[in-house]
Amino acid sequence: MTRTRSSNQRDAQTRADKKNQTRQALLDTTRSLVGERSFGSISLREVARGAGIVPTAFYRHFASMEDLGVTVVEDSMRVLRRALREGRRDLAAREAMPTAKNSLDILLRHVRENESQFRFLIREQHGGIAEIRRAIDTELRLFSKELTIDLARIPDLAPWQPEDLEIAAELIVTIMLTAVADLLDGEYRGRGVEKEIVERTERQLVMVFLGMGQWRPSE
Repeated sequence: MTRTRSSNQRDAQTRADKKNQTRQALLDTTRSLVGERSFGSISLREVARGAGIVPTAFYRHFASMEDLGVTVVEDSMRVLRRALREGRRDLAAREAMPTAKNSLDILLRHVRENESQFRFLIREQHGGIAEIRRAIDTELRLFSKELTIDLARIPDLAPWQPEDLEIAAELIVTIMLTAVADLLDGEYRGRGVEKEIVERTERQLVMVFLGMGQWRPSE
């Protein structure tokens, strides 16, 4: 009896491991495809073939292509949020220049290491799949709220109203995302142009940080 139970447990674990591997293969295939193409142009059959399964087996892992796309968004946003989280530390206005440069250095490194995921997020943020647009918007809002909480911990910003902190957070996130979009744009590739983008973005962030230091919230 004990031997049979152990065998069943091993079989169940093997099936679970295989299911997880197949699910990951579907995600990896999708990420490789969206590096240069829109998500809407990718077919279920194509994704299934890349993962080594028949199309009908796809539904054992995802309810629909839209469900798959939202999962890719969530995985990709974890990468983006980690990059921006590392880059947003110590956002005191008096440290604006070193903070801005450090933030961009960190973000640029993550972009290079995860280019296909960043391309996917930037492209699909205003793409044709409503579920994916909403998922990206939700993730960005959550990140802005995280940044708002971080900003509220800065002593100099203690008098600020939550609405003002949210605006500042949204500005920082928007500047970062615009920099990523420019860096990934094929027309802007090249070391010289990349340097210009980074320097311009640094100035934009410094202006925001310094402006935050001078802003006096209304009573």
